Amino acid sequence: MNLYKELWSRVGGRPWTFILRDLWHKWEFFWIVGLVLTGVWLGHNFGWDDVGWYILTFAIGYLFGHLFWGQDYIPGQQGDS
Repeated sequence: MNLYKELWSRVGGRPWTFILRDLWHKWEFFWIVGLVLTGVWLGHNFGWDDVGWYILTFAIGYLFGHLFWGQDYIPGQQGDS
């Protein structure tokens, strides 16, 4: 039994990564503004040491995501049945 597949098939109808990709490509400007505002908020409310660790953690996750799970973007891509 694949728990993730059970979840996305009931909530969203397809893998959440595909849904997020579609949202990014449709609303890219708002995502960028939101991410910048999140960075400003983190810098204002936390010390730069903490923010540096958040950025490093994100960068490692981003790198691993592209190395191991990257696929070409296909608008409206569906999950395997």
